[in-house]
Amino acid sequence: MYDHRKLGRELGLFDSDPLIGAGLPYWLPAGAAIRQALERYVAEVERRAGYQQVYSPVIGKRELYEISGHWSKYSEDMYPPMSVGGEEVVLRPSLCPHHALMFRSRAHSYRELPLRMSELGGQYRSELSGVLGGLTRVRAMQLNDGHIFCRLDQVADEALAALELIKRAHRDLGISASGYVLSLPAEDAGFGDPSSKYVGDAESWLLAADLLRDVLEKAGLAFVEAPGEAAFYGPKIDIQIEDSAGRESTLSTIQVDFHQPAAFGLEYMGADGNKHRPVMIHRAIVGSIERAVAHLIEVHGGAFPAWLAPVQLVVLPISDDEEKLAAEVARRAVDRGLRAELAHADEGTLGARIRENRLAPYQAVVGAREAADGAIALRLRDGKQLPPLPIAEALDQLAAECDPLRPERQVVEDQPRVSAAGAGRSGG
Repeated sequence: MYDHRKLGRELGLFDSDPLIGAGLPYWLPAGAAIRQALERYVAEVERRAGYQQVYSPVIGKRELYEISGHWSKYSEDMYPPMSVGGEEVVLRPSLCPHHALMFRSRAHSYRELPLRMSELGGQYRSELSGVLGGLTRVRAMQLNDGHIFCRLDQVADEALAALELIKRAHRDLGISASGYVLSLPAEDAGFGDPSSKYVGDAESWLLAADLLRDVLEKAGLAFVEAPGEAAFYGPKIDIQIEDSAGRESTLSTIQVDFHQPAAFGLEYMGADGNKHRPVMIHRAIVGSIERAVAHLIEVHGGAFPAWLAPVQLVVLPISDDEEKLAAEVARRAVDRGLRAELAHADEGTLGARIRENRLAPYQAVVGAREAADGAIALRLRDGKQLPPLPIAEALDQLAAECDPLRPERQVVEDQPRVSAAGAGRSGG
C-alpha cells in the first residue's frame, strides 16, 4: 500500500495550509474530479436502491442537539456554540437530527415505510491535533449519510439491504474490508443513569444489538463483538479497512437507533389506525468522502479505475501536424462526458509524454494514419493497444467503459501504479 498523505500531494489531489488550519485539507482540481465522480456514483447507487436525496443546513440551534443527545453525550467532540441573533447555534457533528426533523415535518402512513433518506453533507468534529492526518482524520468532512425510517418488523431486511449496498460499493471501488465489528455498549453501560455515556434503556439496546447480530449472521460474515465501541444512541456494524501502516479504521457503518425517534416524537399512522413510532437506521455506504478517497489512493496507488480517474483519456499527437485533430478528439471526449486532456506535441517526445501520463487509464496516440482515417486506437495503461475505431465509436465505447454502474463494464486490472521515484502528471 501507498501512504495517501505523500502520494496524494505528489499527484496534486489535495493539500493543506496553516492559514486554513490543521485537519482542514483543500481539494485540488484532480482530487476534486475524483471526489465528484465518487459523489455521483454514490448518489446514483442510492437512487436505484430507493433513497430520496435531501439537503440540510450545516448548523443548528444548540437545543436541537440537546434533544438528540449529542450535547450531553458528545459535546467534547463538537465545536463551541456561536451566538447569532441572541441564539446559540453550533456546527453539526452529524446529520441525523436534521433528518429526524425532516421526517417529523410531514405526516406519514405505514404504506410509505420504509422511507429512505440520503444526503452527502458536511459535518464537523473538534478533533485533537494529535489524531489528525491527511484525509483520514479531519475536522470538516463530507459524509455519505443516510437514514431509513421503518417499522420494527422491517429493520432486519433494511439493515441487510444496506449491508449488501455497502458490499456492492466496495466491489466497484476495489475496496476489501479488513473485518466486520459489532460495536456494543460497555458492559457497565449504566443505562438510565444521567452520567452514563449512553442514552436509552437496556431493553432497546439489547433488541438493537440482536437485530444487527442476526444481520451479520444471515450475511454469512465473520465478525467480532466490541463492547464499549457503540455510538451513544445505539449499537452498530462497523466495516473496517486497513491503511498503509496497518492501522484499522471504520469506513462504512450501519446503526439501529430507537432513541432519536423517541426524542423527536416521530410517528407514523399504522394499518390499525393508531400512531406508532418508527425505528431509525443510520447507514453510510462509503463513510466520509475524505476517508474513502484516502483509502482509494492507497489501494490503487494513483492508478484509479477508469470511472474514478481524474483524467480518463489523454490524447497525444505525434507531431504538430496532428495537433488540430488531437484537440478535436479531446474536445469531443469532453462533450461525451469524459475527463480528457491534450498532451501537446511540443511538451516532449511521444515516449516521454506516454510515460508522463502513464496513470491515465486510456491514451489515444494520433498520427498521420489516424488523421487520414478519422480513427483512433486506444492504448491501455499496460501498453496494450486496442484496434483502431472511428472517433465517435471509440469515444462511445470509452464512455461506456467509464460508467461504474454498467454491469458488463470491463475492469482494467493489473495496471502499473505510480513509482516512488515520481508521480508524473496529476491526470491519474
